Amino acid sequence: METIRKLPVSVTMIAGAEESRIGRSLESVASWASEIIVVINDEVSDRTREIAEALGAKVFREPWKGHIAQKNSAAEKATQDWVFGLDADEVVTPELRNEIQHLFASGTPTEFEAYSMPRLNLYCGRWLRHGDWYPDRKTRLWRRGAAHWGGKDPHDRLITRGEVGKLGGDLKHYSMDSLEHHVRKAISYGTIFAEQYPSDGAVIGPVGLWARPAWRFFRGYLVRLGFLDGWQGFVVAKMIAFESFLRYAKVREIQQNRGEMDSKRANRTAPGQNI
Repeated sequence: METIRKLPVSVTMIAGAEESRIGRSLESVASWASEIIVVINDEVSDRTREIAEALGAKVFREPWKGHIAQKNSAAEKATQDWVFGLDADEVVTPELRNEIQHLFASGTPTEFEAYSMPRLNLYCGRWLRHGDWYPDRKTRLWRRGAAHWGGKDPHDRLITRGEVGKLGGDLKHYSMDSLEHHVRKAISYGTIFAEQYPSDGAVIGPVGLWARPAWRFFRGYLVRLGFLDGWQGFVVAKMIAFESFLRYAKVREIQQNRGEMDSKRANRTAPGQNI
Protein backbone atom coordinates (compact mmCIF):
# COMPACT_ATOMS: atom_id res chain seq x y z
CA MET A 1 0.00 0.00 0.00
CA GLU A 2 1.26 3.47 -0.90
CA THR A 3 2.35 5.58 2.05
CA ILE A 4 1.29 9.20 1.72
CA ARG A 5 3.48 11.75 3.47
CA LYS A 6 1.68 14.11 5.82
CA LEU A 7 1.95 17.71 4.67
CA PRO A 8 2.27 20.80 6.91
CA VAL A 9 -1.38 21.64 6.19
CA SER A 10 -4.32 22.22 8.53
CA VAL A 11 -7.70 21.46 6.97
CA THR A 12 -10.39 23.68 8.47
CA MET A 13 -14.14 23.18 8.20
CA ILE A 14 -17.37 24.48 9.69
CA ALA A 15 -20.39 22.20 9.87
CA GLY A 16 -23.97 21.88 10.95
CA ALA A 17 -25.73 18.51 11.05
CA GLU A 18 -23.62 16.82 8.37
CA GLU A 19 -23.48 13.16 9.37
CA SER A 20 -24.46 12.06 5.85
CA ARG A 21 -21.67 13.99 4.09
CA ILE A 22 -18.80 14.90 6.37
CA GLY A 23 -17.20 11.44 6.33
CA ARG A 24 -16.71 11.45 2.56
CA SER A 25 -15.26 14.95 2.73
CA LEU A 26 -12.77 14.30 5.55
CA GLU A 27 -11.69 10.95 4.10
CA SER A 28 -10.36 12.85 1.07
CA VAL A 29 -7.86 14.78 3.23
CA ALA A 30 -7.22 12.56 6.28
CA SER A 31 -4.31 10.70 4.66
CA TRP A 32 -2.20 13.77 3.80
CA ALA A 33 -3.21 16.65 6.08
CA SER A 34 -1.31 16.94 9.38
CA GLU A 35 -4.30 18.48 11.14
CA ILE A 36 -8.07 18.68 10.70
CA ILE A 37 -10.07 21.34 12.54
CA VAL A 38 -13.89 21.13 12.53
CA VAL A 39 -16.08 23.78 14.17
CA ILE A 40 -19.66 22.57 14.55
CA ASN A 41 -22.71 24.55 15.58
CA ASP A 42 -23.84 24.34 19.20
CA GLU A 43 -27.22 22.83 18.36
CA VAL A 44 -25.88 19.89 16.31
CA SER A 45 -27.20 16.64 17.80
CA ASP A 46 -26.52 14.05 15.09
CA ARG A 47 -23.32 11.99 14.62
CA THR A 48 -21.31 14.75 12.89
CA ARG A 49 -18.89 15.09 15.82
CA GLU A 50 -18.33 11.36 16.24
CA ILE A 51 -17.65 10.83 12.52
CA ALA A 52 -15.21 13.76 12.38
CA GLU A 53 -13.32 12.61 15.46
CA ALA A 54 -13.10 9.05 14.10
CA LEU A 55 -11.26 10.49 11.11
CA GLY A 56 -8.77 12.33 13.31
CA ALA A 57 -10.39 15.78 13.48
CA LYS A 58 -10.20 18.15 16.43
CA VAL A 59 -13.82 19.18 16.95
CA PHE A 60 -15.02 22.40 18.62
CA ARG A 61 -18.60 23.37 19.42
CA GLU A 62 -19.43 27.06 19.01
CA PRO A 63 -22.55 29.23 18.66
CA TRP A 64 -23.35 30.11 15.06
CA LYS A 65 -21.77 33.48 14.19
CA GLY A 66 -22.41 33.53 10.44
CA HIS A 67 -20.41 31.85 7.66
CA ILE A 68 -17.54 34.35 7.63
CA ALA A 69 -16.98 34.64 11.38
CA GLN A 70 -17.34 30.87 11.84
CA LYS A 71 -14.80 30.11 9.10
CA ASN A 72 -12.34 32.63 10.54
CA SER A 73 -12.77 31.02 13.95
CA ALA A 74 -11.86 27.62 12.47
CA ALA A 75 -8.86 29.04 10.59
CA GLU A 76 -7.55 30.76 13.73
CA LYS A 77 -7.26 27.35 15.41
CA ALA A 78 -4.89 25.99 12.73
CA THR A 79 -1.35 25.25 13.88
CA GLN A 80 0.30 24.17 10.62
CA ASP A 81 2.16 26.49 8.22
CA TRP A 82 -0.54 26.16 5.55
CA VAL A 83 -4.34 26.04 5.74
CA PHE A 84 -6.88 24.40 3.43
CA GLY A 85 -10.51 25.50 3.77
CA LEU A 86 -12.94 22.68 3.01
CA ASP A 87 -16.74 22.49 3.20
CA ALA A 88 -18.61 19.40 4.39
CA ASP A 89 -20.11 18.88 0.92
CA GLU A 90 -16.75 19.03 -0.89
CA VAL A 91 -14.18 16.37 -1.73
CA VAL A 92 -10.53 16.75 -2.74
CA THR A 93 -9.97 14.64 -5.86
CA PRO A 94 -6.85 12.47 -6.20
CA GLU A 95 -5.66 14.82 -8.98
CA LEU A 96 -5.92 17.86 -6.71
CA ARG A 97 -4.30 15.97 -3.82
CA ASN A 98 -1.37 15.02 -6.06
CA GLU A 99 -0.91 18.65 -7.14
CA ILE A 100 -0.86 19.82 -3.54
CA GLN A 101 1.66 17.12 -2.65
CA HIS A 102 3.82 18.23 -5.58
CA LEU A 103 3.81 21.81 -4.22
CA PHE A 104 5.44 20.53 -1.03
CA ALA A 105 7.71 17.94 -2.68
CA SER A 106 10.82 20.10 -2.37
CA GLY A 107 9.92 21.93 0.84
CA THR A 108 7.52 24.77 1.55
CA PRO A 109 5.95 26.57 -1.46
CA THR A 110 7.48 30.03 -1.91
CA GLU A 111 6.13 31.34 -5.21
CA PHE A 112 2.62 32.22 -4.00
CA GLU A 113 0.92 32.90 -0.66
CA ALA A 114 -2.30 31.19 -1.73
CA TYR A 115 -3.68 28.87 -4.42
CA SER A 116 -7.03 28.52 -6.16
CA MET A 117 -8.55 25.48 -7.82
CA PRO A 118 -11.56 24.76 -10.07
CA ARG A 119 -14.66 23.48 -8.31
CA LEU A 120 -16.72 20.86 -10.11
CA ASN A 121 -20.39 20.98 -9.08
CA LEU A 122 -22.78 18.02 -9.04
CA TYR A 123 -26.30 19.24 -9.79
CA CYS A 124 -29.31 16.94 -9.88
CA GLY A 125 -27.17 13.97 -10.89
CA ARG A 126 -24.87 15.68 -13.42
CA TRP A 127 -21.37 17.12 -13.07
CA LEU A 128 -21.51 20.59 -14.64
CA ARG A 129 -18.50 21.47 -16.81
CA HIS A 130 -19.79 24.67 -18.42
CA GLY A 131 -21.76 27.81 -17.59
CA ASP A 132 -21.35 30.02 -14.54
CA TRP A 133 -20.65 27.03 -12.28
CA TYR A 134 -17.44 25.86 -13.96
CA PRO A 135 -14.58 26.31 -13.46
CA ASP A 136 -16.02 28.18 -10.42
CA ARG A 137 -12.50 28.81 -9.06
CA LYS A 138 -12.13 28.93 -5.29
CA THR A 139 -9.08 30.04 -3.32
CA ARG A 140 -8.80 27.45 -0.56
CA LEU A 141 -5.11 26.83 0.16
CA TRP A 142 -3.10 29.60 1.81
CA ARG A 143 -0.09 30.25 3.98
CA ARG A 144 -1.25 30.68 7.58
CA GLY A 145 -1.58 34.39 8.33
CA ALA A 146 -1.64 35.41 4.65
CA ALA A 147 -5.43 35.43 4.22
CA HIS A 148 -8.76 35.68 6.01
CA TRP A 149 -12.40 35.07 5.18
CA GLY A 150 -14.41 38.10 4.10
CA GLY A 151 -17.23 39.08 1.74
CA LYS A 152 -20.90 39.17 2.73
CA ASP A 153 -22.73 36.33 4.43
CA PRO A 154 -23.52 33.78 3.23
CA HIS A 155 -21.23 34.31 0.20
CA ASP A 156 -17.86 34.19 1.92
CA ARG A 157 -14.60 34.50 -0.01
CA LEU A 158 -10.97 34.28 0.95
CA ILE A 159 -9.19 37.64 0.96
CA THR A 160 -5.49 37.14 0.31
CA ARG A 161 -2.36 39.22 0.11
CA GLY A 162 -0.30 38.99 -3.05
CA GLU A 163 -0.87 37.00 -6.23
CA VAL A 164 -2.80 33.74 -6.12
CA GLY A 165 -1.40 30.67 -7.89
CA LYS A 166 -3.63 28.34 -9.87
CA LEU A 167 -4.00 24.59 -9.48
CA GLY A 168 -5.71 22.45 -12.11
CA GLY A 169 -7.18 19.53 -10.15
CA ASP A 170 -10.88 19.72 -9.36
CA LEU A 171 -12.43 20.20 -5.94
CA LYS A 172 -15.66 18.20 -6.17
CA HIS A 173 -18.76 19.92 -4.79
CA TYR A 174 -21.79 17.74 -4.07
CA SER A 175 -24.16 20.64 -4.55
CA MET A 176 -27.93 20.59 -5.07
CA ASP A 177 -29.59 17.17 -5.19
CA SER A 178 -32.98 18.55 -6.22
CA LEU A 179 -34.61 21.65 -7.66
CA GLU A 180 -36.56 22.06 -4.41
CA HIS A 181 -33.26 22.20 -2.50
CA HIS A 182 -32.01 24.91 -4.87
CA VAL A 183 -35.18 27.00 -4.56
CA ARG A 184 -35.10 26.84 -0.76
CA LYS A 185 -31.47 27.90 -0.72
CA ALA A 186 -32.13 30.76 -3.17
CA ILE A 187 -34.92 32.13 -0.97
CA SER A 188 -32.80 31.85 2.18
CA TYR A 189 -29.77 33.53 0.58
CA GLY A 190 -31.96 36.23 -0.95
CA THR A 191 -33.36 37.11 2.46
CA ILE A 192 -29.89 37.31 4.02
CA PHE A 193 -28.66 39.50 1.15
CA ALA A 194 -31.61 41.88 1.50
CA GLU A 195 -31.21 42.18 5.27
CA GLN A 196 -27.53 43.12 4.83
CA TYR A 197 -28.16 45.61 2.02
CA PRO A 198 -27.21 49.14 3.17
CA SER A 199 -30.27 50.93 4.57
CA ASP A 200 -29.19 54.13 2.80
CA GLY A 201 -28.52 52.31 -0.49
CA ALA A 202 -29.94 53.47 -3.79
CA VAL A 203 -33.51 52.45 -4.61
CA ILE A 204 -33.50 49.28 -6.68
CA GLY A 205 -34.64 50.00 -10.24
CA PRO A 206 -35.03 48.16 -13.58
CA VAL A 207 -31.33 47.27 -13.81
CA GLY A 208 -31.40 45.24 -10.61
CA LEU A 209 -34.82 43.74 -11.21
CA TRP A 210 -34.69 42.98 -14.93
CA ALA A 211 -31.47 43.79 -16.78
CA ARG A 212 -29.05 42.04 -14.41
CA PRO A 213 -31.04 38.75 -14.22
CA ALA A 214 -31.43 38.70 -18.02
CA TRP A 215 -27.69 39.18 -18.48
CA ARG A 216 -26.87 36.47 -15.96
CA PHE A 217 -28.96 33.96 -17.91
CA PHE A 218 -27.52 35.01 -21.29
CA ARG A 219 -23.94 34.85 -20.00
CA GLY A 220 -24.26 31.50 -18.24
CA TYR A 221 -26.35 29.64 -20.80
CA LEU A 222 -24.99 31.00 -24.09
CA VAL A 223 -21.68 32.83 -23.60
CA ARG A 224 -20.30 30.24 -21.17
CA LEU A 225 -21.91 27.28 -22.98
CA GLY A 226 -24.24 26.17 -20.21
CA PHE A 227 -26.46 24.56 -22.85
CA LEU A 228 -23.84 21.80 -23.19
CA ASP A 229 -24.80 20.56 -19.71
CA GLY A 230 -28.26 19.38 -20.77
CA TRP A 231 -31.41 20.29 -18.92
CA GLN A 232 -29.40 20.78 -15.72
CA GLY A 233 -27.38 23.51 -17.45
CA PHE A 234 -30.59 25.28 -18.48
CA VAL A 235 -32.06 25.04 -14.98
CA VAL A 236 -28.89 26.37 -13.36
CA ALA A 237 -28.77 29.35 -15.75
CA LYS A 238 -32.45 30.12 -15.04
CA MET A 239 -31.97 29.72 -11.29
CA ILE A 240 -28.94 32.02 -11.24
CA ALA A 241 -31.05 34.65 -13.04
CA PHE A 242 -33.91 34.04 -10.58
CA GLU A 243 -31.55 34.36 -7.60
CA SER A 244 -30.32 37.71 -8.94
CA PHE A 245 -33.90 38.92 -9.38
CA LEU A 246 -34.97 37.62 -5.99
CA ARG A 247 -32.16 39.35 -4.09
CA TYR A 248 -32.99 42.78 -5.45
CA ALA A 249 -36.76 42.24 -5.35
CA LYS A 250 -36.44 41.50 -1.63
CA VAL A 251 -34.35 44.66 -1.17
CA ARG A 252 -37.03 46.64 -3.02
CA GLU A 253 -39.70 45.13 -0.76
CA ILE A 254 -37.78 46.06 2.39
CA GLN A 255 -37.16 49.59 1.11
CA GLN A 256 -40.84 50.03 0.31
CA ASN A 257 -41.95 48.77 3.71
CA ARG A 258 -39.40 51.00 5.40
CA GLY A 259 -40.66 54.00 3.43
CA GLU A 260 -44.25 53.29 4.41
CA MET A 261 -43.29 53.02 8.07
CA ASP A 262 -41.34 56.30 7.91
CA SER A 263 -44.34 57.97 6.28
CA LYS A 264 -46.73 56.73 8.97
CA ARG A 265 -44.32 57.84 11.67
CA ALA A 266 -44.05 61.30 10.12
CA ASN A 267 -47.84 61.62 9.91
CA ARG A 268 -48.26 60.70 13.57
CA THR A 269 -45.84 63.42 14.68
CA ALA A 270 -46.83 66.17 12.18
CA PRO A 271 -47.32 69.64 13.80
CA GLY A 272 -50.92 70.54 14.67
CA GLN A 273 -52.09 66.96 14.59
CA ASN A 274 -54.13 65.62 17.52
CA ILE A 275 -52.28 63.01 19.53
